[in-house]
Amino acid sequence: MKRPATSGTSPKAHGTNGNGSATPAPLGNDAGAFASRRSFLLAASASAGALLLGRRGETFACAAEPSAASAAQAIGIQLYTLRDLMGKNFDYTLDQVAAIGFKEVEFAGLFDKSAKKVREKLDKLGLTSPTSHIPYDRFKNDLAGVAEEARVLGNRYVVCPWIDAAARRDAAAYKTIAADFNRFATSLQRLGLAFAYHNHDFEFAKLPDGQIGYDILLADCDPKLVKMELDLFWITKAGYDPLAYFAKWPGRFPLVHVKDMASGGTMVNVGQGAIDWPHLFSKRREAGIQHFFVEHDNPKSPLEDIRTSYTYMAKLGL
Repeated sequence: MKRPATSGTSPKAHGTNGNGSATPAPLGNDAGAFASRRSFLLAASASAGALLLGRRGETFACAAEPSAASAAQAIGIQLYTLRDLMGKNFDYTLDQVAAIGFKEVEFAGLFDKSAKKVREKLDKLGLTSPTSHIPYDRFKNDLAGVAEEARVLGNRYVVCPWIDAAARRDAAAYKTIAADFNRFATSLQRLGLAFAYHNHDFEFAKLPDGQIGYDILLADCDPKLVKMELDLFWITKAGYDPLAYFAKWPGRFPLVHVKDMASGGTMVNVGQGAIDWPHLFSKRREAGIQHFFVEHDNPKSPLEDIRTSYTYMAKLGL
C-alpha cells in the first residue's frame, strides 16, 4: 500500500553505514498509513473463518521446508495486489494470474470464499499457495482456525503482516511481540506449519532507546521457529540494506516480497526501478529464500503491472 510522502532525500538501495545498514531516510508519521490494508485483512479473515470447511481433527501434512534450489524456480504473487479485481471476480482474476505464468499465490483474505472452494480452484489451475497473510489478532484468538484454513489451502507458512502502532512503541513492546511470535510458532509447528513475519518500514525506525524494532525481533525470535518474509521495497525505503541483513542473519528469510523502488522512492513494477535485483538475488542462498512474491500495493493497471513484473522476474532465471 502507498505510504505518505516522506521528507528528505531518498535512501540508496545498497549503501551502508558502519553497522552494515544505510542511514535511514525519514519515515514520517505512519499513524493510519496502513489502515486500509489492516482493515482489509481483518474483514477478509473474518469472512474466511466463517466459511471455512474442513475436519478439524484431521492430521496436518508435514510442512518441511523445500530446498531453495527447488522452490526458487516458481514465481509467486501476493494477491493483495489484485484485491479490487479479486473482490469483483475471484475466479477470473485467478485465471489471469495462472495465464500470465505465476505458479504460486499468497493470500491476504479469501474474499468470502471457503478455503475448500479456493483450494479446488487452485488445483484446477495448477496453482499452489505456500503462504497466507493472517492478522495478528487472529493468531491470538483463533490459532486453531488459522491452522485449519492453512491446511485446506495447502499453506506451509502463515504470515503476520502487520503490528498496530500502539503495540510497538518501544523496545519492551517489541520483546513482547517476539515472545508472542515464539508462542504462535511453537503451536503451529506441532501442526506442521511455520510462522513468519512480514515487515513494512516502521520496524526500522529508531525506538526511544535507539534500538531498531526489526533487529529486536530477529534477536529475540527463535530462528528455528520464527521466519521472516522480508519486503525488499520497504526495507530499502527505510534506508537499510537487505544484503547486510542476509549476511548478518543467514537463512532467516525464506519468503520475500519483490517490488521495485524508483529513484524518488515511489513503488514501481519490478525491473522499472533502482533496486539491483541480480545483485540482490545473487545472495538468495545465503538469505535462505525459497519463495518470491511479486507485489504492488497500488498498481495503476493491476493485470498489466503484474505481467510486467513477472516477465522481468522470469528473465532473471532464478
